[in-house]
Amino acid sequence: MREDELGAFIQRGNASYARDMVSQAGLSPEQAQKKADHDWKMLLPNGRVPEGHHLFVVEDEQTGEHVGDLWFAERTTDFDSRTAFVYSIEIFEPFRGRGFGKQAMLLLEDEVRSRGLPHIALNVFGGNDVARSLYRSLGYAETAVWMRKTV
Repeated sequence: MREDELGAFIQRGNASYARDMVSQAGLSPEQAQKKADHDWKMLLPNGRVPEGHHLFVVEDEQTGEHVGDLWFAERTTDFDSRTAFVYSIEIFEPFRGRGFGKQAMLLLEDEVRSRGLPHIALNVFGGNDVARSLYRSLGYAETAVWMRKTV
């Protein structure tokens, strides 16, 4: 991703994350926006990409059109010494269902291997059945499930 594309990416990602927290995690719009603002500012301080974070534009190979974005970071975890963590992958609405997400994730595997990282991890909202199905089809396994009940 070029530096001149970063601002639009942050704006789109922040808004998308907030919408998902409202629709999938049960937060109020105000709570979701507050958390989205906090998380994006913490992860991309001052709108800058920290060392170890990698942002990519997903393009249609045939047309060169920008169809989505992918953001991952190299992280150290308590369980695996180093891993690639996907913070965001989004294929824009008009381009969904055409295989761009799957192809982006397969290319990510090549990128992660080339960096010597043994795993890719990510979080996905429980109600995002399309994404969960894609990840399962690519060999991802659920390692934790957070559940909640309103009483």
